[in-house]
Order: sequence, then structure tokens, then C-alpha cells
Amino acid sequence: MGRTENRETDLNCIDMSEPDIHASVSLLKQACLDCGFFYLINHGISQELMDEVFAQSKKFFNLPTDEKMKVLKNKISRGYTPLFDERLGPSDQVNGDYKEGYYIGMEKPADDSEAQGPFRGPNVWPDADLLPGWRQTMQEYLQQALEVARTVARRIALALDLDANFFDKREMLGEPSATLRLLHYNGQVSDPSRGIYGAGAHSDFGLITLLATDDVPGLQICKNKDAEPQLWEDVAPLKGAFIVNLGDMLERWSNCIFKSTLHRVIGNGHERYSVAFFLDPNVDCTVECLPSCKSQTNPPKFPPISFLSYLSQRYKETHVDLSTYK
Repeated sequence: MGRTENRETDLNCIDMSEPDIHASVSLLKQACLDCGFFYLINHGISQELMDEVFAQSKKFFNLPTDEKMKVLKNKISRGYTPLFDERLGPSDQVNGDYKEGYYIGMEKPADDSEAQGPFRGPNVWPDADLLPGWRQTMQEYLQQALEVARTVARRIALALDLDANFFDKREMLGEPSATLRLLHYNGQVSDPSRGIYGAGAHSDFGLITLLATDDVPGLQICKNKDAEPQLWEDVAPLKGAFIVNLGDMLERWSNCIFKSTLHRVIGNGHERYSVAFFLDPNVDCTVECLPSCKSQTNPPKFPPISFLSYLSQRYKETHVDLSTYK
């Protein structure tokens, strides 16, 4: 098991209001080459909306357990996930993650033909009388986060020597798999030596993640997952900013030029709330090495893979089966 270090990492800070796009892309590229994590500021989402999302999230998680279980996750992983529902680092963890969550995805009406596929369909929502305005707040935030993430993806495309709109194709991000995840860590003190974590060590599955956090620390990254022992570094919260990290699909697309970095959450005895937005390709997308990332001397390191196949396997490995709750 990796050891815990007190060292704080130094991440690049990408300013979305920077008028010099070339300078912004250059700084972003360096962050993607170095560790696959960076701060994103002046992203365009108001502090008022971000504060409201956190306030509404707390209202939900403060409900009695029986109320939360009324919106238990469904077969397409929308809705409430109880404590221990996830085990993100299964090889290291005794129990699951010491957190509860709530999944909200891109809305597809139940009668839409595309709603019948895996990871597609309608969301599960708490009773509007119980939490007035909750659904509207989350929908507004999801749409705004989607636009921010698409803008970041365009700059990532430029950093990979591609056209800015390369990822905008329908099968990539034109009709993406985008998920908003509300998270609540209950204050359990983590102990890596005993396999107890707020969230086990993992990399994210898709393209990029935008993480908003409260002011309670806990996130750690391991820049070199193959090191023995692993060196874990703290990522400090930054109010109003997103902590952005790259996912496994971008690592595959870029032929490991850009990194999908191992990260985890270490509980310190304080409750912690965070809001993660995952921008992933369309589930029908086939992910294979980009033309700009391969050559005769640097052939593709991975075979082409269906994102649906990859996502389904990772969910199976890290989530409790729905039948457990029956």
C-alpha cells in the first residue's frame, strides 16, 4: 500500500480569461505532461451558483437515510449511492469508500430511443416538495460545467497539435457521456495501513474531470504510480477554482503523452463535500491512438477500445451491484 506524505503538490493554474490562447495552451500542455492535474480559474461559472450547488448538496445528504434510499441508484447508475457503494481501489481497501454520492447524467426521456442503452436515460430526482429548487440547480450547473469542460477539451486538442474542434464530433463530445457527481465524506479518519480511505486510489475513466471542493483538504495525487514506495502529495483546495484531471481515455488517445494520474481521498476527521463533473466520450465511441500521437518509433501502446466496454468493466470492478440492495 502507498504511504501518505505531508508534501503539498504545486499545480499549474490555467486562467480561462487569459487572452493569449497560445500561452494558455502551452501552460496547460505542461500540466498534462507533468501530472495530468491543474487548477482552472475564471472559468465563467459564478461563485453564487457554485455555492448554491454545495448548499443543495448538503441539504440532500442531511436527509434521513430512508429518504435518501427512496432515490437509490437505478440500473443506469443515476441517483443515490450509499456509504461503501464504491470501492475505487479494490486491491487496497478493506471496506468500500467512506463516502456517499449522487449521480446525475445527461437527461434522456424514457421514451427516447437512445434512452434504452446502457448509461442512458432519465435521471432520478428527490421529491421537489422535500428539496424545492434542487433539480433546477443541478441541471443548470451540469449544463454550465459541460460548456466549461468542452472549452478545456478544445484547448487540450490544440495541445495535442489537433484542430481545436477535434473532440466536438458527435461520437466524441458532440453527444457526450457527461455526469455530475455530488459527494459527501463522513469524516472517517483514513488509515492507508489498514485499508481505510475516503476514496481508494484510482484514475478516472473518461476524458476530463472538473472537481469543485469545499475548504477541507483530503485529495492526494501520485504522479508516478509505478514508484516503490508510492509518493502521495496533497492537492490544496482553491476557492472558486476547479481542480481538473485527465482520465484514462485521454491517456489512451494521447498514447500516454498525457497522464491519467492516480489519486485518492484521505479523511482527516472532518466532513468534506465535493462536486465532480465527468466529461466522457459518447458511449458508442471507439477510442484509439490519435494521429498526432503515434509514429514509427512510437507506435500505439493500446489497442482500440469501445468506451462502453471500458466504462462497463470499470463500474463492475468498483461499484456494488444493484441487487445487493434488494
